[in-house]
Amino acid sequence: MALQPPKLLLRLLNDALAETPSGRTVWVALSGGLDSSLLLTLAAQVCREAGRPLRAIHINHGLQAAASAFEAHCFALCDALNVALVTANVVVDVQGEGVEGAARRARYQAFLAHIPPGDTLWLAQHQDDQAETLLLAALRGSGVRGLAGMPFRREWQGLTLLRPWLSVNRQTLVDAAQGLSLNWCEDPTNQDVAFDRNRLRHQVLPVLQMRWPRAASALANSAEHAGEADRLLAAYAAEEVTTLMVGEHCMDAALLCQRSLPRQRLLVRTLCDQLGLPTPPQKRLENLLSQLNVASDAQVKVVWPGAEARVWQRRLYLMAPLEPLPVWETEWDGAPGLPTPLGMLQVALVTPHSVTLRWRQGGEVLALAQRGRRDLKRLLQERGMPPWERERLIVVMKGELCLGVLQPPARVLWQAEGVVIDSV
Repeated sequence: MALQPPKLLLRLLNDALAETPSGRTVWVALSGGLDSSLLLTLAAQVCREAGRPLRAIHINHGLQAAASAFEAHCFALCDALNVALVTANVVVDVQGEGVEGAARRARYQAFLAHIPPGDTLWLAQHQDDQAETLLLAALRGSGVRGLAGMPFRREWQGLTLLRPWLSVNRQTLVDAAQGLSLNWCEDPTNQDVAFDRNRLRHQVLPVLQMRWPRAASALANSAEHAGEADRLLAAYAAEEVTTLMVGEHCMDAALLCQRSLPRQRLLVRTLCDQLGLPTPPQKRLENLLSQLNVASDAQVKVVWPGAEARVWQRRLYLMAPLEPLPVWETEWDGAPGLPTPLGMLQVALVTPHSVTLRWRQGGEVLALAQRGRRDLKRLLQERGMPPWERERLIVVMKGELCLGVLQPPARVLWQAEGVVIDSV
């Protein structure tokens, strides 16, 4: 006989707990709704029996009047379960994306800010959520990565994300919650079919299930198959990426161009994943790949939320967006720890000088030991430093005399003869 809730749910939580290293804390993302309230309630039982630490985190998006009621419910539930609760208020900044996507981005940044690296976060998504996710991805025209939906386990920026109930349909959770006489909050926006996910949940999936009762299960299985294919592709691509790398975040664009377009797309996405960067949307990626063959002295810049790509000297660079530099200049006594717009300076001027630090402006000349006077512009060209990195260099000036060139926070590129600047 099949396990009945909550026994099935408890077993899945024990399986998930076995994947959390001893000594690390389990966190539950607690919204206050049925799914997460049930997850925390049963997680408290499982962790108490296993002697494992458990905490909850509630993100207040401030998007609706009921937000304060949700937070109050979370405090009450955690108090009843004797579970410590962390709350975080976030600002949902819609940057060319829908409210749902922006809220998710803000939520995950809050997780990152409040949960220590190495800990595990349990999320309450279930089989029906997975089916909706696959349908949304298909309607957006997503590839294998999007159709894979939500993974059961994901390592993300030092955290382990687990969805223990991804194989369980929502009715099982409803039955378990009602059997426990559990209290939860109903989000009034869940009925608003102006949101894509709600429209699928209330108007599309019920119609599918009238004809195919196991539609949600079948869609979730398809997502699982897509996920397996995506992991295999990622493994093969990771091996190939190593053959193209010419720097920490830089590919040989000429070699990349020798691959087919589908392979190019896969390799760029793979490197983004390795660097912890969001993958580019399809149109941005196609735009980027179409410019890999530009002249070596041309500069290409393609930007998408959370990342940017540049092509220069037949190399493809992937990086976090570079913020514009403020106007800045300051006096320096040579001691380490001076704050700059690019972080704390971790170098010391050993030879005593009263100097000024400022951005490179062009025209600087250094008198180098055994090399004589050299234009900084020529030195940078010889080093092959990309133009956007040259703009973010700090020059050490004494009057009109350039004594050194720094790349914050701790790199000394050049120092004039008789000048000693050391990293600390």
